[in-house]
Amino acid sequence: MKKIILLLMLSILLIPCYAKAEEINNNTEIQEENITENRESNINEESTDIEHNTIDINDKKNNTNTEENINSDTSLIPNATAGILMDATTGEIIFEKNKDEKLAVASMTKMVAQIIILESIESGKIKWNDIVTASANASGMGGSQIYLTTGEEMTVEDMMKGISMASANDATVAMAEFIAGSEVEFVEMMNKKVKDLGLKNTFFKNCTGLDEEGHYSSAYDMAIIARELLKHEKILEFSSVYEDYLREDTDNKFWLVNTNKLVRFYEGADGLKTGHTDAAKYCLAATAKRDDFRLIAIVLGEDNSGVRNSETMSLLDYGFNNYKIEILKTKDDIVKEISLDKATSPKISLVPLNDIAILSKKSADTKKYTYDIKITNNNLPLKIGDEVGKIIVKDSDNNKVKEEVLTVTENVDKLNFLELFGKTLTDMILGNMNFV
Repeated sequence: MKKIILLLMLSILLIPCYAKAEEINNNTEIQEENITENRESNINEESTDIEHNTIDINDKKNNTNTEENINSDTSLIPNATAGILMDATTGEIIFEKNKDEKLAVASMTKMVAQIIILESIESGKIKWNDIVTASANASGMGGSQIYLTTGEEMTVEDMMKGISMASANDATVAMAEFIAGSEVEFVEMMNKKVKDLGLKNTFFKNCTGLDEEGHYSSAYDMAIIARELLKHEKILEFSSVYEDYLREDTDNKFWLVNTNKLVRFYEGADGLKTGHTDAAKYCLAATAKRDDFRLIAIVLGEDNSGVRNSETMSLLDYGFNNYKIEILKTKDDIVKEISLDKATSPKISLVPLNDIAILSKKSADTKKYTYDIKITNNNLPLKIGDEVGKIIVKDSDNNKVKEEVLTVTENVDKLNFLELFGKTLTDMILGNMNFV
C-alpha cells in the first residue's frame, strides 16, 4: 500500500516536468521550423541578390560597351546639333552625332574656297604676290571682314590671311572674283569640288557661308572637306597663326586675331575654320596634331563660342587619350623601283599616294603587318599623282587591312624618235643590247 501511495505521489511530482519537457520540445520544433523558414528565406534572398548582381554585371558590361562604342553616344558634345571626330590620316570616324544631317555651316563654307585658292596657286594659275583689287561687290559684304574699300589692292597672300584668320567675307569674294571672274562662277567651282569629293549632303549658294536658303552641308562632309584642305599643307601657315597684321606700312594698319582660339590654348591645335550666323549658330572645324597623330573635329549648331570650344576640345581629348596611329609607310617612302624601256628615266620610284596608317585603341595589342605590291599601269607618259599600282597591307592572318594607290616620284615621258635613236646607239656601243 505504501508503494502505491509513493508511486502516485511521484507521478504527481513528475507531471509538471513532463509538461515542461513537452513545452521545450514544442519550442524546439517551432525554433527548428523558424530556422528552416529563415534558411529558405535566406536562400531566396541570396538568390535575389545573385540576380541583382547579375544585372549589375550586365549593366557594367553595357557600360563597357557604351565606352567602347562611344562613337554612337552624345555625351561628348551634348549641346551640338551635330558633330564628328575623324582621324585625318586614315579618314576613319572615331565619333559621330547626326553626321549626315543637312545644316547651315556659316563660314566653314570658306574651307572649299581655300581649297580652290590653294589649287590655283599650286597649278600656277595665280601667285602669292599677285595683286587683287577689291570690287564694290566685295567691299560691300557684311559680316566678318577686313574692311576692304572699293578699288583697294592687296596681295593674294594677305587676302588669304584675312580669310583664314578673320574669316573675312570681303576678302573671300574678292578672291572668288579674281579667280573665276564672278562669285557665281566661283561658287560653281566650289560645288563641283564637293561633287568630285563624293559628298552628298553639301550645296553652296555663296562663297562666304552667309545664311541663304538652300545653302547647307553636314558634319561628315565638313570633315572630308577639312581633310582635303589639310592635303595642302600651306594652309597651316595661315590657320595656325593667332595674330598678325594687314596694311602694316600704312596709316590703316589692321590687327588680325584668329577667330579660332584653340590655336592658342589647345596643345597641337593649328587650324582650321570657325563659323557663326543666326541660322548656323556657332560652328568649328578644328584640327590638332600630336606626334604623328592628327585629328579633325567638327561641331555644328552650338549656342555660343565658349560651348563650341569646350565641346570641340572634348572630342579632341577623347581621340588623343584613347586612340593611337601607327604610320606603316609615308607618302615619301619608296616601296619599289621599276625599269621602263623608251622612257626619259630608265628607272622610276613608286611611293604611296597617301600615308598608310593603322588607327587603333591605345589598349590594343601591337600587330605585325606585311604588304604586297601590284603594278597596274606603266604606260607612258606618267606624272606625279597617276596611279601605277597598289600596295596592299595584310595582317598576320593574311587578311587585307589597307589598300593604297602607288604613284611615281617624278614625271616620266616617252622618248621621242631622236632620243630613242641615241639611246639605242649608245646601248649598242656599250654592249647593253640583247639580240637573242
